[in-house]
Amino acid sequence: MYSQFRSLVFFALILSAAATLRAQNPDEPAKAKKDATASPAAAPADDSYKIGDQDVLKIDVWKEPDITRQVTVRPDGKISLPLLDDIQATGYTPLELAKIIREGLKKFINEPEVTVTVTEINSRRIYVTGEVMHAGAMTLLPNMTVLQALSSSGGFTQFANTKKIYILRMENGKQMRIPVNYRDVVSGRKPEENILLQAGDTIVVP
Repeated sequence: MYSQFRSLVFFALILSAAATLRAQNPDEPAKAKKDATASPAAAPADDSYKIGDQDVLKIDVWKEPDITRQVTVRPDGKISLPLLDDIQATGYTPLELAKIIREGLKKFINEPEVTVTVTEINSRRIYVTGEVMHAGAMTLLPNMTVLQALSSSGGFTQFANTKKIYILRMENGKQMRIPVNYRDVVSGRKPEENILLQAGDTIVVP
């Protein structure tokens, strides 16, 4: 009986010590949980990206909610903002456009702080049509090739003539037709036909 009593006393002392440690470090479990669930840092934006028509921009002007807004670049390459009316956006990087807006707002606001973020890239698109599983438009990714675009379209139908694929591209106001023999490309006989795509390209799979 005495040994059981000693065991109970010893166990109670252990529980008391553990409670004391928790009281001394109340934030420790929460901190550990927070560290375990912390989100990774956001990927840095590409500062070299040039804004294009139909891109969607978030214009943030610090402490100016009436000017802060989301806008779509019009086909004429411009956006409209209060106080500044129409501003050319196409052809500028987000940092360059932010500087232009900042300079314009200095006439009305003391030391404006402006941030421009591209929330939707709609100007850099290509198109895949013909005998593919998923025809339509897709976003042109950096260094995207013909094979990558065809893969993103879900592959070919059973009727596709993969030897007669071609790309339609506008250059200097004229439409070019660039042949692509899919079989020669994937076999390595003509790797040069796996060309880098440009915005506005249309891949035709007959």
